[in-house]
Amino acid sequence: MINPVASQLGIPRENIYANQLLFTSSGGFLGFDKDEFTSRSGGKATAVQHIRKVHHYKTLVMIGDGATDLEARQPGGADLFICYGGVQLREAVAAKADWLVFDFKQLLTSLE
Repeated sequence: MINPVASQLGIPRENIYANQLLFTSSGGFLGFDKDEFTSRSGGKATAVQHIRKVHHYKTLVMIGDGATDLEARQPGGADLFICYGGVQLREAVAAKADWLVFDFKQLLTSLE
């Protein structure tokens, strides 16, 4: 589902960090690809640490709306966590975020 859109946007497959769903030949759900960072508890934090290491980023920002996204904000992970509340505002996540936005126009305007 993500890969075709990413391809059209010119995002290489190796830059996609998401659960890979597995299905039988008849379409039945088998589970998740266990090799993906995001298939495990704490996986988003591990993915962010991996991205930082591989690309040698000095600063890394995570945008998300849930508790597992917020987990990426830890030593060696994201330096800043932006809570996106435009679809579902989770108060507990927003309270711990460095920044709260409700739409991406708001984010872009603030960064200009």
